[in-house]
Order: sequence, then C-alpha cells, then structure tokens
Amino acid sequence: MCFSAEYEHTVEILKTKFEALRPLLHERALRRWAAVEAQAIGWGGVTRVAEATGLSRATIRTGIAELQGKQPAEERARLVGRVRRPGAGRKRLEDQAPGLLRDLEALVEPATRGDPQSPLRWTCKSTQKLADALQAKGYKISERKVASLLTGLDYSLQANRKVREGTQHPDRNAQFEYINEQVKAFQVRQQPIISVDTKKKALVGDFKNSGRDWQPTGQPEKVRVYDFIDKDLGKAIPYGVYDVTHHEGWVSVGIDHDTAEFAVASIKRWWYHMGRVVYPKAEELLIIADGGGSNGSRTTLWKRELQQLANDTGLKVAVSHFPPGTSKWNKIEHRLFAYITQNWRGRPLLTHEVIVNLIGSTTTRRGLRIKAELDTKTYVKGIKVSEKEMEEIHLTRHEFHGEWNYQISPTIKRPLD
Repeated sequence: MCFSAEYEHTVEILKTKFEALRPLLHERALRRWAAVEAQAIGWGGVTRVAEATGLSRATIRTGIAELQGKQPAEERARLVGRVRRPGAGRKRLEDQAPGLLRDLEALVEPATRGDPQSPLRWTCKSTQKLADALQAKGYKISERKVASLLTGLDYSLQANRKVREGTQHPDRNAQFEYINEQVKAFQVRQQPIISVDTKKKALVGDFKNSGRDWQPTGQPEKVRVYDFIDKDLGKAIPYGVYDVTHHEGWVSVGIDHDTAEFAVASIKRWWYHMGRVVYPKAEELLIIADGGGSNGSRTTLWKRELQQLANDTGLKVAVSHFPPGTSKWNKIEHRLFAYITQNWRGRPLLTHEVIVNLIGSTTTRRGLRIKAELDTKTYVKGIKVSEKEMEEIHLTRHEFHGEWNYQISPTIKRPLD
C-alpha cells in the first residue's frame, strides 16, 4: 500500500512518543495511551497507532472499550488492580520463530526492484502468496501478519494499476534487478549515480495551477479562464537531475524544446555546479533514465551528446534505461518532482524567475536540497546524427540488453576538474 506524506509524518510522531513512554508505563497504561491517540486521530487512527507502536488493533480497540466503559462488568472487575508482569503474554511470532524474517526476505528479495533505500523497493508478490509460501515452510502465519512484517522491513506493495502500466516487456523485472545491481556497484566504488527526467511542461503566466494554497478567506488568486499559451511568456521545461546517494537535485528550466541536447546540457550543468564538488575523485557516472523522450534509449542525439559530455568531463558515462511502460518508477519522480509539485501547488507560475525560485526553495524534512537555473538557450528540434558520427562514439553495450545498458567512454584523455 502507498501512504501519503501526512500519514507517514503522523506515524513517525507516534513512534517517537511510544518509545519515550514505553519504559515508564505498564501494559494497561500503554494500551490506554494508544487508545487515546487513536481516538484523537479519528478515522484511521487505530491503523496508524498500530503501525507506529507494534500493538495489535485488537489491543488498541480493547483500550478504547476500557476508556468508554463498554467492557462487561465481570471483565472490568477482573482487571481492577491487575497489571501483567513484564515479559508476560504471548510472544510475537517473529520472536517465536527467529528465522521468519530471514525466510520472508528471501522470498521477496529475488523480485525486489530498486536499492534498499529506494521508493522502488516494492514487490509484485501478494501478501497472500507470501503467506502461503511461508506456511509451506511450516510457519503459522496469516496474510495480515505478512503485510505487517513487510511494513516493518520497509517494503510497500504498490497498486496493481502502476505495476501494469504500459507495455510489459518479458525482461522488465530482470532489468529492474540489473539496475539495482548497477546502483550497488557504483555506490561501493563511491561513484556518482543520477536519476534524470523531464518534468511536465508548464505554462508561464497567470494560469490556474492545481492544488490549494493559503489565502485570505474569500480572496482566491485570480487567474485566466482559458489555458492558451501566452506567446510572450511561453512555457517552462524543467529537466531534473537527482543525485541518488546524496539526496540532492538540479533542475534546468528550459524555454525552448525538450531535446537530447537540452537533456545532456542539464546533466553537464549539474556536474559543474554540484556533482564534481561532492565527487572530486569520480571516474565514472551512472545515469538512470526512462526508455523514451529526450533521453530515450533509441535516441541517437542523446548518445552523441553523452559522448561530448564524457569528453568534456573525462568521465566514463554508463547508462541504464527503464524498460518500456515503467517511467513512474524512475526515482526522480518520487524524490524530486513530487516535492516540487507540492511546493508550487495553487500558485500561478507568473514568470520563469518565479518558477526557478519555487523549484530552488523546495526542501523536505529528510534534507532534500535543490538548485535551479534558467536555461535560455535555443535547442533545435529534428537534428539528425550521421552514421559517421555514430561510428565515432565510443559506446560499449553490456551483455544484458545492450540497447538499455551501455557505457560511453571519453575519446580524448583530459585531467578531471
């Protein structure tokens, strides 16, 4: 399941409270505290408190019943003055069966996509199938318990509509796993890894922007009725570069066309403004990109421009493309663009400068830092790359799907800046 930022924030607050109170309160007091928190939240409160504390929903509901005096009289009489001794009660299933978590991860890991810290860490196996597999190993476990354990292990099961997005290539899952291995290998070598993509083009001017922003009551921002492009103001094309390891981003805001030349120019700006500062000894660069668009796997201009990037920086540029129909799993969508959209929601994007400032001021509690810059250069569409130019590209295809995974090496040697 996929939770909102507000949901996750509430759970984190509850976790902090629970950890502070647990050593001080006995079992009944903790149960009633959990019940109070659940009631204060309202709808969904029991679920949130259960996830944050590890207490079962039944325990929290018992606490609510105690607070509301809805227990039978004989039950209330039995519990008067009774506090279970520390350590008493039924042990958690994972404590009773020490190998359970290991076996569960062993079932999930072969189908896991993305690195361990990634929002791409999702599984296509249902909790029911996982429960069945664990039961076959001798564990007495339910589907709900599997879901609870997966949440505790920092997994999430995405909605089916996202998993089935677009054309499904038979090696789609294998490509996700290959990208994961590439990412791990580059991180071990302390080499830069970036996720890149173009955000949806935005009209510049007093046009309606989705979402809501705080305004004096009855005084909403006035915008145009019709969304026809203003020829004087034009449009904005944000191309993003997200540093997977350092949780930093760069966005070039173009004003012309989203071409491969513009895409690589944005990557080059990231490198000279941010990348080489945090990777002074870098010799390689891994780019994770979608399979289509300006940075598509079949775009010859993309490869030609990457050759120039390799020559200018002295870096060996490795590229891995997401398979067809999986663009929403590109990490930049969840770690960069999603927060930019939240930051400018409900605000008309009046000028390019406003857009750059809104992007550059986007931050998160986890320390996301973004730099943005306006790119006023004109990028010509429809540039053809000759066969001779393609032959001059030092491109080495990987054995596994060389059309998706390849490396471009510098054709000239120059010292790294």
